[in-house]
Amino acid sequence: MIQLQNVHKSFGANHVLRGVDVTVEKSKSLVIIGGSGTGKSVTIKCILGLFKADRGKILVDGQDINTADRDAFLSRFGMLFQGGALFDSLTIWQNVAFRLLRSRLKKSQDEARLIAIEKLRRVGLQPDVADKFPAELSGGMQKRVGLARAIAAEPEIIFFDEPTTGLDPIMSCVINDLIREIVVEMGVTAITITHDMSSVRAIADRVAMLHEGKVCWSGSIQDMNQSDDPYLSQFINGRADGPIKAVR
Repeated sequence: MIQLQNVHKSFGANHVLRGVDVTVEKSKSLVIIGGSGTGKSVTIKCILGLFKADRGKILVDGQDINTADRDAFLSRFGMLFQGGALFDSLTIWQNVAFRLLRSRLKKSQDEARLIAIEKLRRVGLQPDVADKFPAELSGGMQKRVGLARAIAAEPEIIFFDEPTTGLDPIMSCVINDLIREIVVEMGVTAITITHDMSSVRAIADRVAMLHEGKVCWSGSIQDMNQSDDPYLSQFINGRADGPIKAVR
């Protein structure tokens, strides 16, 4: 579904991506891991076309993203943002239905509200939260609302940016389970960015590790657990000593 071929991206003298090669199969879940500043978020933004790659090719379902109709292209994606990114001035159902009310999908208020409530139920929230505002919900509930919004338009591809950041271990487990269920049940193609190794093991079909702007390791969860790659081993075990030098 998604292919990155020798993708490069620099910001002035800062060479962030230095030849990224990634393949994500349709209806599979890829988790991208790596230290801060290794290019994980830039990779996603390049796929979405928010950043234009300096070199290389990005294909979505076989089509070069630079030649795709922009509105039709973006309509294929859903996104769960790291901080939730809910609109404070909108009710919960309006947040979930935001895309349905304003995009080419354009639903009536009544229809959009019904879809929003259905998606809230899908992520374990009762209809009585629909008319609340984000500030009235806990962090875990806000994250679920963000997940409901991500799936509201039935996208083919969903990006999850640090889905468990700021959550306690129990709620992190709940969110991980929901993400895995949604990937399997909806058949979506998923890319997740995370530092949380419990999330990696719960969500991923395959894992790719970025280091110094390149994929230094990729494979299945089983491969990851058995790998003796020094970069991967240091990262997943959280060791200070190893080939990855921590900035002090």
